[in-house]
Formats: sequence, structure tokens, C-alpha cells
Amino acid sequence: MAAMSDNLRGSMLMAASMASFTINDACMKATSDELPMFQALFLRGVSTSLLMLVLAWMLGGLSLRFSSRDWMLILMRNVTEIGAAYFFLSALFNMPLANASAIMQALPLSVTLAGAVFMGEVVGWRRLSAIMFGFIGVMLIVRPGAEGFSVYSLYALVAVTLVTARDIISRKLSALVPSMTVALFNAVSVMVFFGLASIFIDWAPLSGKAAAQLGLASVLIIGGYLFSVSAMRVGEIAVVAPFRYTSLLWALLLGFVVFGDWPEPLTLLGAGIVVATGVYTFYRERRLRRPQFPPKTLRIR
Repeated sequence: MAAMSDNLRGSMLMAASMASFTINDACMKATSDELPMFQALFLRGVSTSLLMLVLAWMLGGLSLRFSSRDWMLILMRNVTEIGAAYFFLSALFNMPLANASAIMQALPLSVTLAGAVFMGEVVGWRRLSAIMFGFIGVMLIVRPGAEGFSVYSLYALVAVTLVTARDIISRKLSALVPSMTVALFNAVSVMVFFGLASIFIDWAPLSGKAAAQLGLASVLIIGGYLFSVSAMRVGEIAVVAPFRYTSLLWALLLGFVVFGDWPEPLTLLGAGIVVATGVYTFYRERRLRRPQFPPKTLRIR
């Protein structure tokens, strides 16, 4: 049997990551029938933090020895993570899973644009045009001003903005900061913030069903992060990254099977545009990073 290539392995890991993240979202959305959002986020944060702490201890990936600049960046990243969790879960609890997931597909486009604006990364006119066209797709999903428009679509857009800021901050962290340390601090910060916020709400009784959903969500979100990191380290980014869009397939399937939701045709069209333009930007990035060899010339021997 032929050995699996690094790109194939990385693609499978990325697909597994997206499945983990999306099923986690579905679990969290399912808890909205029983639990307030702040309570659900706090309880998931507790179990996620404990699991990550055990994992970090087992793998030896926890370190606190880095510069004050990195500490400040981690603090800023934690703030964006808390904001993203609030706005995305607010959207997720109040709109179909596939719609919220479709809006989040704009992330690769927004990160590429932010890299050009804030980090001086070169983005040619083709990729810039694709990004603009992709945002037209987002507007088809959100449809501000249209009948049936939900303010929670704007919440999902705010979540995209905050996750973009988080990713840009992550790029500024030095190589001395372990990924496990960053992820653990994120989980703890979310747990602490929503734990404090939940003091001011009435808690609901935690049923066995809701506890199982939160437990599964905690395991899946850690699996999503680990699969994602492994995928980006194994395969070529331009090959592996487009498999992020498999999350939309999972969202469509789970939204229909679990919640009985199916997006409107315009939403599906917008999602298709976003995915197509995102894949194109990865394709262009791959073309631009491919080493250019000089044309072959005839040699006289």
C-alpha cells in the first residue's frame, strides 16, 4: 500500500478539525434550549481548561518564560477571543447553524486583507478583487435591510472581525511562545470572564443531556485546535487551508438533521461565492509562492 502523502494527511487533518469545530458549535447551539449562554460558556470553559491543562502537562507544552511584549499580545488575544465567543455564540443561539457558519467562511478572506493592511503583506489585484467579490457573497448571506434580516447576522460579522484581529495578533507572537500555552490562556480567560458574567444571571438546572452536550463540545473544541495545528504543520498551506470550507458542509448537514433548518437559495449562493473566492485566493497564493525556474535553454556540448 502506498504511503499517504503529507498533503493528503494534512488535508484529512484539516477536514477533521472543521468537523470537530462544527459539531462543537452544534452541541453548544443544542444547549440553548436549556441553558443561558453565559452559563453554557462558563461550564464548557471549565472542562476545556482542565482538559487542556492535563494535556499540556502530559505533552510538556506549557511555558511561561517569554517577554513582556508577548504577555501583552497574549492579553490582547484573550480579549479578542472573549469578544468573538460572545458575538459568535449569540449569533449561533439565535440563527440557523448553516447561516452563522456561512458568514464565518469569510475569515480566510478577511485575514488575507488584514495581513495586507496591518502587516504589509503583498496582495495583488487578482486576490484583492477576489476578496471584494467574496464580501459581496457575505452581503448576500446577511442581506441587511431585507425582510427577515436578523441583527444576529451582524453579530456573526463582528465575530469575523474579532477572530481576524486574534489571528493577526497571533502572527506577531514570537516563536518562543508555545501554541499550547496560548490556547490554554485563551480557554482560561473565556472561563473566567463568562464565569463572572454568569453571576448576574439566573442559572438553569443542568440536565444529563446538557452536561453530555457540554462535555462533548469541550473535547471537540480541543480536538479541533490540535487537528488544525497538526494539519498546518504537515501539509502545504495552500493545499490544506481550502479544506477549512468543509465546515460549511457539516453545518448544512447538522442544521438540517438536528435542527430542521435549510438556508434560503440566496444564502447558499452567497456561501458558494465566499467559498469559491476563498479557494481562489489560496490558489493564487500557491502560484505566487511556487519557485520560478529560468526557462530551459539548449546547451551545445
